[in-house]
Amino acid sequence: MLKNKNKLLGMMAIATAAAAWGIDGVVLTPRLYNLDVSFVVFMLHLLPFLAMNLFFFREYSHLSRFSRTDFIFLCLIALLGGAVGTMSIVKALFLVNFQNLSVVVLLQKLQPVFAIVMAAVILKEKVTSEFFKWASLAIIGSYFLSFGGQLPNIGTDRNTLYAVGFSLLAAFSFGSATVFGKRIMMNYEFTTATFYRYALTTLIMLFYVTFLGTIGQWTEISPMNWGIFVLIGLTTGSGAIALYYFGLKKVTAMVSTICELFFPISAIFFDYLVNDSLLSPIQWGSALVMVYAIFRISSIAKGTESREENEGFSAVIVETES
Repeated sequence: MLKNKNKLLGMMAIATAAAAWGIDGVVLTPRLYNLDVSFVVFMLHLLPFLAMNLFFFREYSHLSRFSRTDFIFLCLIALLGGAVGTMSIVKALFLVNFQNLSVVVLLQKLQPVFAIVMAAVILKEKVTSEFFKWASLAIIGSYFLSFGGQLPNIGTDRNTLYAVGFSLLAAFSFGSATVFGKRIMMNYEFTTATFYRYALTTLIMLFYVTFLGTIGQWTEISPMNWGIFVLIGLTTGSGAIALYYFGLKKVTAMVSTICELFFPISAIFFDYLVNDSLLSPIQWGSALVMVYAIFRISSIAKGTESREENEGFSAVIVETES
C-alpha cells in the first residue's frame, strides 16, 4: 500500500513539473518580450542562483575537488543547456509573437533524438536501427507540425522558419547538456550539477549582456516583468526541476516518460486557453506522431540505460530540460 502511494505521489510530482514547463513556454516567458533575449536569460539564471545560495551554499566546498575534466563538462552544460539552449527557445517564443507557441514548445521535445546522437559521439554508445526508425518518424512529424501540409514561404513565413531553427537549436543544446550532465552525475549529486550550471550560466550571461550592452535594461524591468521572473524562478524554473527529481526517485523510467507527456499536453491546452491558438488537423496528427515517436525513443534509451547500469556501464539519461 505504501509503495503504491509513493508511486502515485511520484507520478503526480512529475506530471505537475511537466505541466509547469508547458505553462512557462506558453504563458510566462513570452510576456517578457519587451526585454532583450540575452537579458531575459541572464535574469532567469541570476535570480534562482541567488536563491540557491541560501540553501546550497555548502556546494562551494566542491570547488577544490573538481578535476579539469569536471570543470570542462560543467562549462559545457552551462554554455549549451543554460546559455545557448535557453536563449534559443526564448528567441523562438519571441519570434512567433504569441502565435503557434505550442508548436515551438512541441519542437523542443525532439531533445531525446539529439541526446542519443550526442551519447553515441561522446559516450560511444551504440545507436540501434530502432532509434533511426523512430527518429526519422519524429523528424517527419516535426516538419508537418511546423508547416502543416504546405511548403514554407520564405517571404511570409520568415519568422516561423527562424523560430523552428531556434527551437531545433534549443533541442540540440538541451540534449547535449543532458549527456554532459550524465557524465558529471557519475561523480556528483544532481544538486551539485544544478548549482554550478546556474552559477556558470549566470557568469557566462553576465559577460555576454555586458558585451552587448543590454545589462542596462535593469531600468526597463516593469513590475509585471519582476513578477514573472520571480514566478518562473520559484515554480516553472528551479522549483519544477526539484519537483521532477523528487518524483523520479519514486517511479520507474518508463512511468516518468508517460508522465512527462503532460508537458506538450499543457502547452497545447494553455496556448488555446490564453492565446486562442489551435493546431490544424494536420498539426494535431503530426504532434501525436512526433510525441509517440519520442516516447518510443525515450523507451529505447532508458531500457538500454537499465541494462548497461547492471553491467556497471554508464549510459545517457534522456529527460526533459527546463
